Amino acid sequence: MATYPVHVDAELDQPLSRWLWLVKWVLVIPHYLVLAVLWVAFVVLSFVAFVAILLTGRYPRRIFEFNVGVLRWTWRVGYYAYGALGTDRYPPFTLAERPDYPAHLAVDRPEQLSRGLVLVKWWLLAIPHYVVVAILLRGAWTAASHDGRMVSVGLITVLVVVAAVTLLFTGRYPGPLYDLVLGLNRWVLRVAGYVALMTDAYPPFRLDMGGADPATLAVASEPSDGR
Repeated sequence: MATYPVHVDAELDQPLSRWLWLVKWVLVIPHYLVLAVLWVAFVVLSFVAFVAILLTGRYPRRIFEFNVGVLRWTWRVGYYAYGALGTDRYPPFTLAERPDYPAHLAVDRPEQLSRGLVLVKWWLLAIPHYVVVAILLRGAWTAASHDGRMVSVGLITVLVVVAAVTLLFTGRYPGPLYDLVLGLNRWVLRVAGYVALMTDAYPPFRLDMGGADPATLAVASEPSDGR
């Protein structure tokens, strides 16, 4: 199986609190405030990277590392909160990788990127994935609110709510459900890396379920040279 340069890994913490998920929306407010600022910087720097790739074919290293850090931070917060509810360990306030935290994200930095693809991949080529991501994040279930407005909920949110209710009554996160939630998050984050111009490799239409990314498994299975 071909691996993808955006690597998303996670480990399910057991046991999980039955009730902590009820208040995580309050606990993550400091992270949401910081992420709001970081994502503004992410957008601005992505435009700078766009110009740099168009002119030189290279993604500036410092901007690349910062943007990967923003994705990593976002994934850790989502994993703790309502993107997965996979851990009760509070996310660290850092862009850097934290090996001791159960959620991880890394992107292989390319030496060279296509100057032509940078003009179309983030909008035209990504349209099929945008449709899928819209369903995963917003369009799986729609209902009218009490004031007549339409409220949309994504498939990931629906599945995490099912996991939360199951956790409340049983104290356990169903394994198959967890694998599916991780696979869907992995799909979204791969697309995010692609449209943020971090790779020319087109995201696969493939649901790699479970906590371990295929790229991580491939590295772990490589034979040792004996040294």
